[in-house]
Amino acid sequence: MIVIASAWILLLLTGGGFALDRVLSSAITRSFDEQLDYLLTSMIVSAEIGPDGQVEFSRELADQGFFEPYSGLYWQVSGAGFDPKPSRSLWDRRLRVTDHAPKGSAHYYDSEEFADEKLRVAERDVRLPGSKVWWRFQIAQKRELLDAQILALRETLIRSFLLLGVGLILMVALQTWYGLLPLRHLQRELAKMRGGKAARIDGPMPAEVAPIIEELNDLISHNERQAEEARRHAGNLAHALKTPLTVIMNAATAGADDLPETVVREARTMRRQVDHHLARARAVGRRGSAHSRAEVWPSIQAVERAVARLYQHVRIDVDGRKDLVAHIERQDLDEMLGNLVENAAKYGGGSVFITARAEAGFVEILVEDDGVGIPESDRIRIFDRGVRLDSGKPGTGLGLAIVRDVAEIYDGTVSLEESEDLGGLMVRLRLPAAR
Repeated sequence: MIVIASAWILLLLTGGGFALDRVLSSAITRSFDEQLDYLLTSMIVSAEIGPDGQVEFSRELADQGFFEPYSGLYWQVSGAGFDPKPSRSLWDRRLRVTDHAPKGSAHYYDSEEFADEKLRVAERDVRLPGSKVWWRFQIAQKRELLDAQILALRETLIRSFLLLGVGLILMVALQTWYGLLPLRHLQRELAKMRGGKAARIDGPMPAEVAPIIEELNDLISHNERQAEEARRHAGNLAHALKTPLTVIMNAATAGADDLPETVVREARTMRRQVDHHLARARAVGRRGSAHSRAEVWPSIQAVERAVARLYQHVRIDVDGRKDLVAHIERQDLDEMLGNLVENAAKYGGGSVFITARAEAGFVEILVEDDGVGIPESDRIRIFDRGVRLDSGKPGTGLGLAIVRDVAEIYDGTVSLEESEDLGGLMVRLRLPAAR
């Protein structure tokens, strides 16, 4: 950042300094030319044609430099057919006469016709009264004073722009260093966290960095929750498998006659526990994606078609909004809806009604059936793993438990109510709406 800003500053200052030098140098040169033009005009005004047809002056130019040999200030009058008339300061030298001067207007140029002097020349062609000849009036002055003024100007510009450039670069460096202080503080805090000296990034932060810190702390909390859930799930699974394994070991050690039946029964129990915890583990892993999105209507239609093939005697109706999107993975949504709709088809009286709607930032999915329903006293217990109110039909008793656990993982809820329209059970599944 500092190098790029410094390069840009130097580029701008160089361009600006060059442009300013051109403008000021031109202004100094114009001022110098105006002095020459004043002398040239004075010389022309005092000029007249003598009896011999040569130019004469009614009064001498007052500047003393015109009388001192090689003083650096010269004048000369030239005309076709006449010898040039020089100032005394030219002594034995003469100014060069060219054909490029326009008639009637002054022309300015630099000349190096004298080896030891660089001259600035102002000249004008004029036809004096009583003469048919165009006379070339020339005023020349050495550029030493002009060049000294331009050199002093450039030295001032260079010193000023160098000082300005150094000041700007130092300001950029200081601003960059100060602006990146929060990131260095963040680096130190992360090092503390990695070393186990801190669990969060605390302390006041500038407004530009505060959102990053907040998101980072949220990410840390999310990872901690996931790790804690993983430990709890591992412990729950170990505890759930411990009892069936103990029963099998005791039966095998005692040489019980019903050992095969005991192994099969306890193995089924262990399989239910493993299936349940695997479902939770999959949901927890997929929840880490902040972009989890699932369109509700296609999921409902897919589940409705699958359940309708299994329970062909059941009528399944679907209604509601078709544009709802929930913050959940499609696979988890299909699994929850599949459990709910299958339960409604299995335990209902032959009619299932599914409704999808939006409610205060949530997506609500209502699954109703026309069965006998569930007593209010059993509506909480039914969510426990392995609990089945109707043991006469096949199942593991894990469907509603899985639905509840997966919904909670995505910050949703599931509740059991009585269906006002069909008279049976209504399951209300609420999931956060995707943004």
